[in-house]
Amino acid sequence: MINRIQLRSRPITPAPVTTRRRDAAATREALLAAGTELFAERGYDGVPVTAIADRARVNKAMINYHFGGKRRLYLAIVSATFAEIVAAVERLAESPRPAPLLLREVVAAVGEMATRRHPHFCTMMLREALAGGVHLEPALVEYPARILAAVQRIVARGVNEGAFRPVDPVLTHLSLVGSLVFFFATRPFRERVLSRQRPPARPPDPAAYVRHVQDLLTRGLAAEGGGRARRPTRRPRP
Repeated sequence: MINRIQLRSRPITPAPVTTRRRDAAATREALLAAGTELFAERGYDGVPVTAIADRARVNKAMINYHFGGKRRLYLAIVSATFAEIVAAVERLAESPRPAPLLLREVVAAVGEMATRRHPHFCTMMLREALAGGVHLEPALVEYPARILAAVQRIVARGVNEGAFRPVDPVLTHLSLVGSLVFFFATRPFRERVLSRQRPPARPPDPAAYVRHVQDLLTRGLAAEGGGRARRPTRRPRP
């Protein structure tokens, strides 16, 4: 009896605050990663909350606790990823470096996002685009619009400086983003097609494709005569 009383009277030591914060952050990251993978695989409407929780290995109540439901989790994924790429592209658009170099770096930034940082995001967003963006709030549609505006500024400056021939900046943006998103979003199907060739063809390396798009754009946009910058027009002396 004495031992039982002693055991019951022992104070319970709460978990350190830093441990609880670390566990909460790990849970959020697990849900974001699981959600991105599943939304890419099945689309928004094809993913139940139980599937996300099972993939993240947490209780499904954690989705409501950390994000407020499946839709808010979806929007959190889109917002965080777009914010990252928008910041990188807008930073490049404000740089004084030559426009052809900046355009190559925009391609590299998108490639880095798609291969290393968020490998399922292109597939997820291609599904969303095919659905007409119905799951996105108006504020999130501003993100791709800002990427477009940044690319437009780079292209317009390249044309003005004589590095690029006169081209439509919107079509240039679509060529850049469209080709990269399609490449990274369709990897499983591409690998399946290439495996049926005899002998089987080796799937293209993502880094090699990024370099290919860089060369294709910058050389295809180059002004005649090697892309020499225009000299400023001299005003006639009075």
